[in-house]
Amino acid sequence: METLTTTSWKLACRVEDTIENGGVCLKLEDQQVALFYFKRRNEWYATQNECPHKKQMILSRGMIGSLGDKPKIACPFHKKTFALDTGECLSGDECAIKTYPVKVEDGFVYIALQN
Repeated sequence: METLTTTSWKLACRVEDTIENGGVCLKLEDQQVALFYFKRRNEWYATQNECPHKKQMILSRGMIGSLGDKPKIACPFHKKTFALDTGECLSGDECAIKTYPVKVEDGFVYIALQN
């Protein structure tokens, strides 16, 4: 049996409600989502907020940076790093995080969730 998924764009917040070069935590439907604006790259990223290492809702408070050309987030507690674009763990662990598409229109940020 084939499972169909649909993507729906959810209004997350206003651009002015975010932090340059940092993250904010949002609750969209039943999910905690970490939203990041990487000003130097002029790019937006959204991931799950839960760090898979210790199951804490903390990634939105992590430090963003780059590993070569790859944008990353470091968990503020455990220093595990994850690629903001793909979710892969850059610290050599098997764990990964969910990522979500982001778009900005007319001063508002939207995040796509799959149903």
